Amino acid sequence: MHFLDQAKIFVRSGSGGPGAVSFRREKFIEYGGPDGGNGGKGGDIVFEAVAGLNTLIDFRYTQHFRAPRGSGGSGGNRTGAGGDDLVIRVPVGTQVLADDEERTLLLDLTQVGQQVVFFRGGDGGRGNASYKTSTNRAPRQHGTGWPSEEAWVWLRLKLLADAGLVGLPNAGKSTFINAVTNAQAKVGAYAFTTTRPQLGVVRHHQREFVIADIPGLIEGAAEGAGIGDRFLGHIERCRVLLHLVDAQDADVAQSWRIVRDELAAYGAGLDDKPYVLALNKIDTLDDELIAALCGELEEASGRPVIPLSAAAGTGLDWALDQLLDAIGPGPAAIPTDEEGEDAVEWSPV
Repeated sequence: MHFLDQAKIFVRSGSGGPGAVSFRREKFIEYGGPDGGNGGKGGDIVFEAVAGLNTLIDFRYTQHFRAPRGSGGSGGNRTGAGGDDLVIRVPVGTQVLADDEERTLLLDLTQVGQQVVFFRGGDGGRGNASYKTSTNRAPRQHGTGWPSEEAWVWLRLKLLADAGLVGLPNAGKSTFINAVTNAQAKVGAYAFTTTRPQLGVVRHHQREFVIADIPGLIEGAAEGAGIGDRFLGHIERCRVLLHLVDAQDADVAQSWRIVRDELAAYGAGLDDKPYVLALNKIDTLDDELIAALCGELEEASGRPVIPLSAAAGTGLDWALDQLLDAIGPGPAAIPTDEEGEDAVEWSPV
């Protein structure tokens, strides 16, 4: 399935149905009178956040959403049928923004099952029976129904994850997420093997949390270099970041600075988020060199560095412990069977 995190769509609620102009014509009833019913209400436009979706690809092929209008009223004081509401199902984490220069935020759907009426359908018009008064016994006026509401809006998806992976291209982020989850991110010996965000579910110490891998950042990403920094939006909601630095880099401190500068240039508070710093790919180095590189990183960042190797499985538990501490209290422990094996099946989001 292709990943799409932005889409522009047109939405329109249903207009109200017209009221009826009708008069009673019944045998043996000396005085008739107006009996035109009201029109039905138009359908609402409703956005609903649902589980199981993590892309907006469906909105590439279907871009117009129109709720049905209400039916017209009829004689016998019969009110017209209301139009059905049109429910637009989107992934959890979807934002609805106005199609203006500021991209004003209109909705933010962050919980499974959350429903919000975005446009309300127009009310039905009044039938002539509702205009009857003591002095106007045979009214012929009626309401045509209230108009619908319509607009072009942008949908923007920001994936919901507890932890996010950041680093330069080829820092080993995809290898890390493959090692700690059952995700199957692409791994290759060239830059930008990751071209779209990837989610995985980590199970550690009877806890589980979601981790997000995004494409690597290079110097100048904020100005559009490489893939740019657009995918950083997917880690804005993360509670902690794991910053991986490649131990094979010529200057590990400079590699750390580049990513930190790009996070600061993007804004949205990413450079203020708590983060865990790790030196990856240590399986090809001796202990003395590992200690020296960790010292360089600690001096530059002013924080402890975790040496690890995602490929060899070294230091992963240490890194996951630090992430869990930063995430804080989470859901209840995962149920286990009598033999101590995990009893709950799981899969990446």
